[in-house]
Amino acid sequence: MPPSATTPHSLPDLSVGELGTWMEERGFKASHAMRVLRRLYAGEGGEVRTSVRMPAGLEELIGATFSKGAASLARRQVSDDGTSKLLLRLADGRTVESVLMPDYRPTRAAGCISSQVGCAMGCDFCATTQTGFERNLTAGEIVEQFIHLRREAQSSGRTLRTVVFMGMGEPMLNLRNVLAAVRRIADPALGALGWRQVTISTVGIVPGIEELTEADLGVHLALSLHAPDDATRADLLPMGRRFDVQDVLAAADRYQASSGRITTIQYCLLAGVNDSLAQARDLSRLLAGRHMHVNLLRYNPTGLSLRGRAYAPSSMEQTEAFLAELRAHGTVAHLRRARGPDIDAACGQLRRREQGAIHTG
Repeated sequence: MPPSATTPHSLPDLSVGELGTWMEERGFKASHAMRVLRRLYAGEGGEVRTSVRMPAGLEELIGATFSKGAASLARRQVSDDGTSKLLLRLADGRTVESVLMPDYRPTRAAGCISSQVGCAMGCDFCATTQTGFERNLTAGEIVEQFIHLRREAQSSGRTLRTVVFMGMGEPMLNLRNVLAAVRRIADPALGALGWRQVTISTVGIVPGIEELTEADLGVHLALSLHAPDDATRADLLPMGRRFDVQDVLAAADRYQASSGRITTIQYCLLAGVNDSLAQARDLSRLLAGRHMHVNLLRYNPTGLSLRGRAYAPSSMEQTEAFLAELRAHGTVAHLRRARGPDIDAACGQLRRREQGAIHTG
């Protein structure tokens, strides 16, 4: 399986089995593949202890055949709050975003990973969708984001403890590659992050949720709801016209029953659109009897939307009133702290800015 001229291969592109087969074809034991990849996944600051030495010539051959990564750092921004946003340039020149967010505990951090280059979902308030959809990321390109984020965390004295697939793209529309990457990232023998430390987000692609249920990995599910009624939701998220609120929640119910993981409901508050107290009560009624958590976040303005709208974040007063109304009706809800507003931290902003600079430069 040598790298081709048109599709360069890097080590993160390879599963243990694929690298093992490549080794066997060249006279080496496949068992060495695990140690090679573990060392790669550990990052620059990680040590992989082993008493077994590599066969003579193997590491040199691997180094001459495969690069350690096909994604290079195109741009890095660091916020006053410690959030780091990385713009990675892929082998074909396209770019993708990853974010490292410091935990309130000084030794920990969380990572946000993208699943696609751009996005086809057309969510009206999202910056990513404004640049359109270009292609799915490979499993290796997803893994590379994890490696870059782990390295970024190590450089700041932190440990990457959790990963969320809430970056660019819709994970459920690239689920085969997302699941392949998750298996490597979370596997105790490779990335060793842990299955419970991974969250996969979706705007509500019901077949994808069902496929995730069948995969039985035990990762967490986050559902971007953003409105309690079909009309408002479909206006904000075109996919809401295909899968209504009740169908999406029913799929989440099935996933939760199968996995034992509590579903998180993502709800971005937009002033005058989805932040009324009546909508808070509707959301509570919708979730009554469901053991789900609502994660509220205030909108990070990204300029005019696809349809020429200028969305604004709900005021803190209205945000707190919405949160209080949810809790008053028995809904478990939290307000997510805003991250990196000074560094284009909203999904897709940095990539859009970079593309604008290229086109006008």
